Amino acid sequence: MGQSLSEPETSKQSAFCQNDFYKVGSSCMQGWRMNMEDSHTHILSLPDDPGTSFFAVYDGHGGAKVAEYAGKHLHKYITRRPEYGEDVAHALQQGFLDLDQAMLNNEALREQMSGSTAVVVLIKGNRLYCANAGDSRAIACVDGKLDVLSFDHKPTNEKERERISSAGGYVEYNRVNGYLALSRALGDFGLKRNTKIEARDQMVTAYPDVEVREVSEEWDFLVIACDGIWDVLSSQAVLQFVQEEIAQGIYPQQICENLMMRCLAPDCQMGGIGGDNMTVIVVCFLHGQPYEELVNRCKEAVAKRQAQTAKRRSHWNRLQDGEATEQHTSRSHSSVTLASEEGKSEEKVGNGRLEDDSSGSESERSDEVQTPSLTTAPVEEASTSENGNDEERVAPSNGEQAAEKVEPKAVKAVSDANEKKLVQTDSTNDSAEESSEEMDLK
Repeated sequence: MGQSLSEPETSKQSAFCQNDFYKVGSSCMQGWRMNMEDSHTHILSLPDDPGTSFFAVYDGHGGAKVAEYAGKHLHKYITRRPEYGEDVAHALQQGFLDLDQAMLNNEALREQMSGSTAVVVLIKGNRLYCANAGDSRAIACVDGKLDVLSFDHKPTNEKERERISSAGGYVEYNRVNGYLALSRALGDFGLKRNTKIEARDQMVTAYPDVEVREVSEEWDFLVIACDGIWDVLSSQAVLQFVQEEIAQGIYPQQICENLMMRCLAPDCQMGGIGGDNMTVIVVCFLHGQPYEELVNRCKEAVAKRQAQTAKRRSHWNRLQDGEATEQHTSRSHSSVTLASEEGKSEEKVGNGRLEDDSSGSESERSDEVQTPSLTTAPVEEASTSENGNDEERVAPSNGEQAAEKVEPKAVKAVSDANEKKLVQTDSTNDSAEESSEEMDLK
């Protein structure tokens, strides 16, 4: 991040302009940086092309000279291109390169070790052109939804890395030649010295990408800002922030100030996030209507999004409740299964009843193995009487039905258990025989 102030500089330079088609606000703030290096431009009607609007943000690095020069002159180089009347997109691309060449020919600027991003939105008639070089960004809100108008140029992008390598450079630490975190910019002439290739092919180039859109009455607003904003918030988050502010009737310049304060880091120990210079332009489309019409459209969009969010939250809660019920049922089933597994250590007779040593006599167990009950009625648990005699209540068996065969393994398991029981003391055997006789009498 470089050197930082001990406290952020939060004074803001804000501006406002309006006509029948646009209500525009802008603001910039130094923040934690030692100096302010950004510049910006908003022109509702270009001098060389009345009726055409021009909005731009320039994020300087290594000094403010390049950004300041671009802020004053880039729109002039664009409109003076011979192809401007027929091919605005090409005029934008060549205008960026012309400005860069003009600065290279300027001795005072040529020696500067500084550069600048540039993101421009030019609206001519009902057609919008967005030209971008660097990692500043422009987005649009169309019918309440996000439309990203530019794409960041980083050295790690495959297309950018290929150009850097072809020009004799390399990417290290996600930077061009380990130095610049951008792959396209105005200025930075120390990285544009390969005389064997054209300006657009240099390892760092001023040649911009251009996106074209048709503007309709569904367009709500634009946000154009430097990476001091986008490093903190996503494009969708910025759209929602601005949309909610407009829905409250707040004017664009105040929205810009609020957005910057939202993105300002509370301290300078956050790795540069929220500590950069910040510049924002908000362009509201009026379409010849009062600002209140846009406010109402944004209110509807916010209410719709909140309703969708509440619906998703309700659905999620139902899923969570269902999962909790399923887990509870699963735990109950697991308890039964666990009890069954534990019972496997005990002897299992032919009717499926789990026996333990505290109920029934050895002769009963032997008889049950030989003629197991076929009834499906539930089995009551064994209980101990007050006089200490063991009693067992079982479901009656149908003697007329054929006895169910017992698997050999079950017979062997019970027989083994019987043999183990036979080694008990004589007093225990006597007691078991008496209990057996009592049960027979009953």
